[in-house]
Amino acid sequence: MHCLQCGTEVPANSRFCPQCGQQLADDDELTDSSQPLGADRLRPGRQGSGGKSPAEDELWSGSYSPKAMIGSFAAAGVVTVVGLAFAVAAGGAGLFVGVIAAGVLWAALLLLLAYRRLTVRYRLTTFRFFHDTGLLSRVGNRIEVIDIDDVTVHQGFIERMFGVGTIIIQSSDRSDPELHLPGIDDAKQVADLIDGTRRAERHRRGLHIESI
Repeated sequence: MHCLQCGTEVPANSRFCPQCGQQLADDDELTDSSQPLGADRLRPGRQGSGGKSPAEDELWSGSYSPKAMIGSFAAAGVVTVVGLAFAVAAGGAGLFVGVIAAGVLWAALLLLLAYRRLTVRYRLTTFRFFHDTGLLSRVGNRIEVIDIDDVTVHQGFIERMFGVGTIIIQSSDRSDPELHLPGIDDAKQVADLIDGTRRAERHRRGLHIESI
């Protein structure tokens, strides 16, 4: 018997083609004794018309979240209040210097936030994870979700309070074997989504191992 998708010879009663990963029969059909066991089973799975692969759907997209800098803004607020208090006590030129220093501090933080939001973009689909970086020039990297080996989340105390964190993706991708995604909002939910997507794609292709 042969797979109608790629023509590879397939053992009887197989759920997936060992060559292309094409689903050969639905789960309910595999347990239904009334279904034929011969070549009638070796048809394209119900993933699209004409036996085509399923469509690549976008599951999530994001960038650096402003929540990730709440701790920095809070610290800057404390420094600003203390600095202005000393400046007022000093009077004269000290007050002017204190105001200028506070303005420079806040401007630097806002520029850093804008830079991080403009220079990084993440996108997850049913098959791939996209990581684009750069401002004037753009560098795009794509990781097949089945190549992802592990997904972890790092969160500090303040980050846990606001649900943001850094997601670390370890994969067999040569360009980015360990990809750090800082400042992700709803970090735990996004990490679970990435991990669930890679498991679903491995199951679809019949790859039931933790590392490719």
